[in-house]
Amino acid sequence: MKAPASEQLILLEIQERDTRLAQLQHRSKTLPEKAELVTARERAERLRKELVAAQTIVSDLEREQAKADADVDLVRERSRKDRHLLDSGEINDPKQLQSLESELQSLAKRQSDLEDVELEVMERLEGAQAAVAHLETALVAAQGDVERLDADVAQLDGEIARERGAVESERGDLVGGVSAELLGLYDKIRGDHAGRGAARLYRGRCDGCRIDLPPSEVAALKSAAEDEVLRCEECRCILVRTEEAGL
Repeated sequence: MKAPASEQLILLEIQERDTRLAQLQHRSKTLPEKAELVTARERAERLRKELVAAQTIVSDLEREQAKADADVDLVRERSRKDRHLLDSGEINDPKQLQSLESELQSLAKRQSDLEDVELEVMERLEGAQAAVAHLETALVAAQGDVERLDADVAQLDGEIARERGAVESERGDLVGGVSAELLGLYDKIRGDHAGRGAARLYRGRCDGCRIDLPPSEVAALKSAAEDEVLRCEECRCILVRTEEAGL
């Protein structure tokens, strides 16, 4: 292929823009803030699930405490009625009095046992409520981290997008100065070789693969016409000759 030396030089400028675009894409994908945001979102989601579980435990314990309170109140009311009946003097039968006193003793034991259960449930409930309060605080902090990182990522992505737009505009202006045939070859090579389609020939070295060309290849390049499109034998990039080519 042949192309004016001026067009081949433009390829180097296009390559610079393509390299920068690739760097911007890589930067966008590998922003540390994005990895931190993923971690923060995962933590917030984990805390949400833990909070729901803790709130469920609190709800269960509140029902359990309500039942324990009701059981204690029921026994207390029964004891109060029996004590009132005993103290009223209405019962004169010794057997009935003995039975009533025995029931009061049983109720006292029952009340004591139920109050122990009530206290145990109350302590468990207080612990569960404390866990909920702790998780609520942690979740608020985690959501704050998510919002902060989300804003940071949006700002950085915006900066990258603006620079990408400027570079793409510059590239668009440059491609207008290159023939479709030469640009097509450059794009094909770039697609096949990890984004590198053209490289400067600098003092007998290909700037694409950074390998010094053998003397026989340098000699062949020296004899090539100015408009001949040269290729590096190692990386297959278009070799663009400049004043520092070393030929």
